[in-house]
Amino acid sequence: MRRILSFLAYVFDKTDKFLLSLCLFCSAYGMLLILSATDSFGTKKHVVVQLAAFLMGLFFIGVILLVDYENLLSLDKYIFGACIFMLVLTLLVGTEVYGNKNWIILGPVSIQPSEFVKAGFIISFASHLSKARECINYPRGIIPLVLHFAVIFGLVMMEGDLGTGLVFTFIFVTMLFFAGLDKLYFIIGAVAVGAAAPLVFGKLSNYQQMRILAVYDPTLDPLGYGYHTIQSKIALGSGGLFGSGLFDGVQTQYGVLPAKQTDFIFSVAGEELGFFGGTVILALMCAFITRVFFIARKSRDYSGMLICAGVGAVFLFQSVENIGMCLGLLPVIGITLPFFSYGGSSMLSSMLLCGLAMSVASHNRSGFFKK
Repeated sequence: MRRILSFLAYVFDKTDKFLLSLCLFCSAYGMLLILSATDSFGTKKHVVVQLAAFLMGLFFIGVILLVDYENLLSLDKYIFGACIFMLVLTLLVGTEVYGNKNWIILGPVSIQPSEFVKAGFIISFASHLSKARECINYPRGIIPLVLHFAVIFGLVMMEGDLGTGLVFTFIFVTMLFFAGLDKLYFIIGAVAVGAAAPLVFGKLSNYQQMRILAVYDPTLDPLGYGYHTIQSKIALGSGGLFGSGLFDGVQTQYGVLPAKQTDFIFSVAGEELGFFGGTVILALMCAFITRVFFIARKSRDYSGMLICAGVGAVFLFQSVENIGMCLGLLPVIGITLPFFSYGGSSMLSSMLLCGLAMSVASHNRSGFFKK
């Protein structure tokens, strides 16, 4: 026990305490909301699973902090290979849930491998960008980088997971931006996406198309694809300034709000804790994301900066998309709110990404870990 406590004290002394504090506050707040959202289920298993994933995540953060992120970058080929293996395995033996074949069921445990691939992709892509730094604005540099992304994106889309595919796309674009890619490429990409949008929309499945259309008019299918958006708006609107109180929200406690412990956990906060509760979530996530990008700017080297840029991209995109769909401003595409939404895979992934940013911050501040 003494060794464990010494290890925890050692890790705490070397980590970015502000980022760790935000991680702890977000996770604790999230578990409180999950406890309220699942109170009507008559079981505490959701909170137990979330807490177990959180504690396991803390252990992984400690391990990551003991390893210089440059050592992880040296394993980029193996990490990228592991990412491909996990996604291919999911396609072969995965279970389809809500139209997406992105889960592997192991008895009572459900794992979403694409969540862990986010960290692996960031590490391998940061290494690739570092190696291609001198030729990034030339075809011999940018084409292999696009192929690197396309392999992961293609496998994720084969699972039918549009939401996760968009997360990887945002990571890719953000890391290229921080890497110094010429703005002309972004302009060309934006034009190409705009031109291809009608064609891509036509290729989407019916439920994906309806989720997009329901943003603009939920009444197109008020009992189907528009139901989530309508109920989320009602929950948020009924919360007022300070809400109806934890364990006392009508939409939440009577099961009217769908996916209340996962995709719509922000709506639970809005109904039961009101505008104040939602604002606290926004403040915590803004502070967390800002801190990660601050660490990126202060990074001692190019690769550390890119890792933090990728981590920041994940939290930024998922936060904006999740809260946006709760407010009825963005399509409902099954994106979780990091640290807050229920899900062992989501929590572990968030903790791993947080650990990567902490590793960059710790090794920037001191060369202790390299001695």
